[in-house]
Amino acid sequence: MTFRLSNEEYGLPILKVKELVALAAITRVPGAAEFMRGVINLRGRILPVLDLREKFGMGQIAQTKHTVVIVVEHVLDGRRRSIGIMVDEALEVIRVDPASIEALPDAGPKAFQSDLILGVAKVRDRVVFLLDIDLALAREGSPSALNELPPPG
Repeated sequence: MTFRLSNEEYGLPILKVKELVALAAITRVPGAAEFMRGVINLRGRILPVLDLREKFGMGQIAQTKHTVVIVVEHVLDGRRRSIGIMVDEALEVIRVDPASIEALPDAGPKAFQSDLILGVAKVRDRVVFLLDIDLALAREGSPSALNELPPPG
């Protein structure tokens, strides 16, 4: 499944996606990290919602008619959890040919280093960053999460 954050397109495995939810009233949780928008009541179940763009240090999502919450199932500390990720826009479900996936190019030290990106898919005339959603949601902190890597070796 592909979605947009700012002007960039990301993809995650469709088996991680449980559903798409129209943006509803989010209740802020006191003391939560800035990227944690809060919680929503999803059919009687409390679901945490985070702003994925803010978690990646790209600024807060400005809510539009396209803003959506993607409910994903991820693994943290060996437990399956559901969480809502707020994105600028859900795009489409696509099939990615494994032959069209490349690693991030080597443009020098720390240019694009990111362990959150499993690869870059070339889909028609677009570039789609394939996101490791389990790692992205497990990682603490927010600014420049896409550029933080442990030192090599």
